[in-house]
Amino acid sequence: MSNHEHEHCGCGCEHHDHKPVADKYMTAINQSNVTIDDAAVAAAVQEIIDKHAAENNTPEVQQFLLNCVDLTTLATEDSERSVAQFVQKVNDFDNNYPQYKNVAAICVYSNFAAVVRGTLEVSGVDVAVCSACFPSSQAHIETKIAETALAVADGADEVDIVLNVGYFKDEAYEELCDEIAEIKQVVGERPLKVILESGYLKTAENIRNASILSMYSGCDFIKTSTGKIYPGASLEAAYVMCQCIKEYFIQHGRMVGFKASGGIRSTEDAVKYYTIVKEVLGEQWLNNRYFRIGASSLANALFQSFSGTDDKPF
Repeated sequence: MSNHEHEHCGCGCEHHDHKPVADKYMTAINQSNVTIDDAAVAAAVQEIIDKHAAENNTPEVQQFLLNCVDLTTLATEDSERSVAQFVQKVNDFDNNYPQYKNVAAICVYSNFAAVVRGTLEVSGVDVAVCSACFPSSQAHIETKIAETALAVADGADEVDIVLNVGYFKDEAYEELCDEIAEIKQVVGERPLKVILESGYLKTAENIRNASILSMYSGCDFIKTSTGKIYPGASLEAAYVMCQCIKEYFIQHGRMVGFKASGGIRSTEDAVKYYTIVKEVLGEQWLNNRYFRIGASSLANALFQSFSGTDDKPF
């Protein structure tokens, strides 16, 4: 796919009729060499984990992983007061443990962006929001755009949205990609993370296709799961997604980040995702600009692992 095609696919350009645009997406998918054999993926993951996970479970890696956490609260009972208290824990961590790096971001529902922005006193921690009718992604595109624009106006640094799974299921790829591209226009230079719902997609083929479509639509991260409706992250999904990111980078020279989210609670689990990223994508991706883990309880588990204490700062 040429640079011209990459820049314009997914943007609803008037000079394309429906069929060539749809063909463009299918061409991108069909040209991929990322494996879609589920057994081969499982075997590759097992080999990587068996060989390298233990060596990566060090205090240094655990501290690095804390600095990659999007500390998340996405509860029905969240309120301005509870979110402010949640943010205060991040402020307190900076004061109580200045020798350690803080989390990467605080992730909340879009209506709390202003609360986080107003309460956060720590530099280097971003305000992330889940937007565009998270977690179902079921709403008019105008509603999704309005919600996202409001969150950005309220101070959101990063935006996480859910892939339109209904469009994906129906193979309405042009509509799916146009939607992501339109939201990316609102987000601007800020990172846009697209959640694939890998627990719904299940197969390596579906996860590969969703990864390619999301990246071609201009997203900055692909993310595994919401952790709300379907099963959360899996190492197999992470492996396929990282392979897609690597292939996309080789083809287009643009680095796309990877975020694991949904059910990652233990240090051991987090180290396994680190290991997949390190072995598939390499050192270039081992920073919190390109690697994140969305979690709530994980931050305390990591802290206890590298500090050797029972403290729960988060």
